Amino acid sequence: MRELNEEESQKLQADTKLVPEFKQNKLEQEAQKNWDLFYKRNTTKFFKDRHWTKREFLELSECKSQTKPVIFEVGCGVGNFMFPLLEEDLNLIFYACDFSPRAVEFVKNHSSYDPTRCTAFQCDITKDHIADNVPKELVDTATLIFVLSALHPDKMVVAVENIVQVLKPGGAILVRDYGLYDHAMLRFSRGHKLGEHFYVRQDGTRAYYFSLEKLSSVMEAAGLKTERCVYIQRATINKKEGVNVPRIFVQGKFVKPASCSASFICEHDEIADTLTSKCSVIKSVTLNDEHSLKNEDDPDSSVNSTQRETSIR
Repeated sequence: MRELNEEESQKLQADTKLVPEFKQNKLEQEAQKNWDLFYKRNTTKFFKDRHWTKREFLELSECKSQTKPVIFEVGCGVGNFMFPLLEEDLNLIFYACDFSPRAVEFVKNHSSYDPTRCTAFQCDITKDHIADNVPKELVDTATLIFVLSALHPDKMVVAVENIVQVLKPGGAILVRDYGLYDHAMLRFSRGHKLGEHFYVRQDGTRAYYFSLEKLSSVMEAAGLKTERCVYIQRATINKKEGVNVPRIFVQGKFVKPASCSASFICEHDEIADTLTSKCSVIKSVTLNDEHSLKNEDDPDSSVNSTQRETSIR
């Protein structure tokens, strides 16, 4: 974990006041609207295609050794992860969902969208039954790339349980997300804190910053085994603007036990009702940060001594 300097440590210690509960509840209720507005403003131009994913997740390269491997991208945005992989590997079958209906429409209208190879649908993974759109135990690999951090912490486990329903026994969920003390976390001014390590941006979208222990505990509580969970340290560099800041991400592979099949499915057949009841009372947030730091998940854009990353979100 990154060590904070004295100034950073004092800033975090002084930031104790949370966004009022009624504003947090309002943000929770308007979470889908805020993401839909984000895609209305930025269309398909904000995130760059994620050509780095095979380098970071070797499992995606190994898909070529399988016959018609099935990948489920949770939080697909406008397709920056899915379309490069579909182009590189003609055997892949993709399911993809997003919270934002507008983002899903962008995916379906993409020139590379082929309904025989990919199925995109709108879904709130914290309450909608994923198995209504993806057959149970069909998926070889599911991905959560900067997705869990956008959820309220109280909803993370039930969201992962929902995904596990459609994952094959022995299949894996690949995760990359914001790490504790990432530069984007330290940039928040007072008035943006929703809870421990949980903040709201200017546009109403939210971000949670994970420790390795927190990420593993969420995944294991959903019935998965931790195969790998590490911090990834990068730097965002923009020479023109004089920006050179440390980025901290968490990255992991979490596997569904091979014995976890029919009994697991029966146990979770009523997951839609459970999702609703577990999450009926949740907190959210009000606004104030910048979306200026948003291509943080694309290591191909700027350079440091270890690897590449782009701007901060």
